[in-house]
Amino acid sequence: MADRRSTVAEAAPRPLPTRFLTPDDLVEMFDLPSVETVYQWRRRRTGPRGFRVGRHLRFDPDDVRAWVESQIKGVAA
Repeated sequence: MADRRSTVAEAAPRPLPTRFLTPDDLVEMFDLPSVETVYQWRRRRTGPRGFRVGRHLRFDPDDVRAWVESQIKGVAA
C-alpha cells in the first residue's frame, strides 16, 4: 500500500476557493485530524491568520496561501 503523503505530494495542487474559508475547509485541505488543530494553531499563533465574523472563524484564501509559502520557505531554510 502506497504512503498517503507521497500520493498527496504528487497530486496537482488544487486552487483555493475565492470565498472565505472555514476551519472545516482547512481540516479538509491539510488532512488534519480535527478542527481542534486549527483552533490550537490560532491559540498558539502558528497557523494562518484568521478573523471572526460574529462567532464564526474565517480565513482569507490569500492569507492561507501566504502561510503555506512561509512554511515551505521555513523548511527549505
